[in-house]
Formats: sequence, structure tokens, C-alpha cells
Amino acid sequence: MIEDPVLSSDWHALLKSSDLREGSLAASRLLDEDLVLWRINGRPHAWQDLCVHRGSKLSLGRIEGEKLVCAYHGWTYDEDGMCVGFPAHLDQKPSRKALVKTYEASERYGLVWVRMNGGGASSSAPPLFTEWDDPSYRKIFCGPYHYRASAPRAVENFLDVAHLPFVHSGLLGEESHAEIADYKVEVTPRGITAKNVRIWQPDPDGTGVGKEVVYTYEVLRPLTMRLSKDTGEGRFSIFATVTPVSQRESTVWMWLALNYAHEIPESELRSFQDNITGQDVRVVESQRPELLPLDLQAELHLRSDRIAVAYRKWLRKLGLSFGTA
Repeated sequence: MIEDPVLSSDWHALLKSSDLREGSLAASRLLDEDLVLWRINGRPHAWQDLCVHRGSKLSLGRIEGEKLVCAYHGWTYDEDGMCVGFPAHLDQKPSRKALVKTYEASERYGLVWVRMNGGGASSSAPPLFTEWDDPSYRKIFCGPYHYRASAPRAVENFLDVAHLPFVHSGLLGEESHAEIADYKVEVTPRGITAKNVRIWQPDPDGTGVGKEVVYTYEVLRPLTMRLSKDTGEGRFSIFATVTPVSQRESTVWMWLALNYAHEIPESELRSFQDNITGQDVRVVESQRPELLPLDLQAELHLRSDRIAVAYRKWLRKLGLSFGTA
């Protein structure tokens, strides 16, 4: 694992809850650390994917009863990561040193979240998705989307308003309406908020008539963000979180929430977002340097980059190093 006190003490989404069935195993990766996820008695567990005997991957093993059995020599571990049996020496009690490294696991918003260092200063729970418990909103999961790019680069793309008329022309903007009015950004120890971000869009409410839309952007955690807008018909928001798989690989998990247009099939809304994200991935993966520069002198900036500039300054103040230069 690459040490980053900021990210190791935060929560990261690794798997859809529905993809981790009772008594099943799943391999994953977070901060360059291989993990094994498994579920027993309804509870998810996250461990280092490493048997302490000969270093084989525990994700190759199986679940027997309430225990995980390594595929190499059959070493058997209980839910706490303690080895409780050696098949080659049934009469020998395992040493207390025969203990797998375990991490915190939690479930929220239909996702399994993992925190690698619970002793850090981050929140004791995954980030807040405001609309999740509001029954008036439809919640539609999109992704996961895989980027061959650093997680902070993926976040900054989400916050970038000036690319919409070009990367998403005809969908979220038009080149003939590319001007971005000035807006203000508020930075607090808890995150970043940009209000009154005005963007012209060709069909923001499904009427076929283009008009200006007002967005609010929020950075809730270093790699978790939210945007919301009033379409005229109702409220629309996106809650997204980026998992730092490795320095140059990340995964985006996304929920759409809207309290209108209930007649539009989920598949249609999801397909639209898949298209938008696909356009983003192509550009973000092309960016150089691959790691997000926190030195503001490294790249040029305009007023329309105000959110991105605030994000870079905030990350630098937090001391985040993973995925940045």
C-alpha cells in the first residue's frame, strides 16, 4: 500500500453490495494494495489479500461455514482474521502472530466501502448522499467507470464547467454558447462549494429548448463530489465518488437522483450518463502530466477554472500526495 494519511483514513467504494453475496469472495485493489472482500452473516469484511503463511492470495480460497480457507495450504481464518487451523497439523494451535491484516468495511448507498486506517482524522462514516433517504427522488446507479488516470484528475474533470460545450457538445453544452459567467467558490475545512455556476445547455429539461442552467458543485471529501441543479421541472443531482486503485488507475461510482421525469426509463438515463462519462474518460486519460499538479504554476488557469484551482489548493493544504504531483 502506498501511504497517504489523507486517503488511507477516508472511506472508498470498492464493490456493489449486490455483487458480494453471502459466503462469497471478491478480489479488489485500493491504494495499490490487493484486498479480498467477503461476506458472512450479512456483514462485509475487507482484508489484505495475503495469506500469512506463504503469501498466496486469499481471494483464490473459499468460505467454509463462517471461516475463510486459503487455497494454497488450507490455512483457516475466522472473521477477525485470526488463523484457527492448519490442516497439515491438526493438533497444533496457531500462534497469535498468524493474523491477517484487516480493514474496516461498511455498506451505504448499495456499495461496500472500505477504510484502511480507522485511526485517521477522516469521518467515521462514508460521505453523505443528501437525497438517498428522500423517497421523492429516484436513485439510479451508473458505472462503475474505469479510468486509466489518477483519481484527482477524474475529480477535477467532474468539477470542470468550461469543458461541457466542447467534450459534450449537443448534450451538456454548445460551442456557440461557451462563455462561463463568473461565480464564487467557498472553501471550508469540510470541503468546497461553488454556487450560481451558469451554463447554457441545448435541452436541459427535455423540451427541446436551450436555456441557461444554474449548477451547484460540492466537494464533500478529497475524492467525493456532488452537483445539483433546478431544471424547472424539479431537482437533479449527481453523487459521485472516485476510488484510487493505483497512482494512475481509478474507478468512478455514481448515483443520479431526480424528483421529476418519472416516466423516463432508468435504462435511458443510465445510457445517457454512460455516453457522457465515455466522452470524459477519453480526454482525462490523455492528460499530461498524469498526476494532478498541485503547484498552480505548473499549468495555466482562467476565471472559469475557479473550482479546479480551489480544489488543488485544498488538496495541497490537506497534504494529499497520492495521485498528485
